[in-house]
Amino acid sequence: MRLYHNPRCSKSRQAVALLEEKGVEFETYLYLKQGVAKEDMSMLINLEGIIRVNDLQQKADLENPEIVKKLLEENPKLLQRPILISNSQAVIGRPPEEILRLI
Repeated sequence: MRLYHNPRCSKSRQAVALLEEKGVEFETYLYLKQGVAKEDMSMLINLEGIIRVNDLQQKADLENPEIVKKLLEENPKLLQRPILISNSQAVIGRPPEEILRLI
């Protein structure tokens, strides 16, 4: 399991706490430093709500996976968080309890 995590985000910290509380082993992936992992990109660009629209500088066609991919490659800060990936599935932790669906 891989958790896309931003330590400055309260929802992301809550997701970490939930996983630890459940005794789940997971990789903490600091996407702001590492960027979006290439092996996760195709899965992530198809998640509804993956882009933090309030952080967009200009309008973009978020229905177009290629545009979403380019946005995430160029600015990982736009990635919604937290996101848990497990067994080729991904879920956005908004609210953080949503990640428990993949456990």
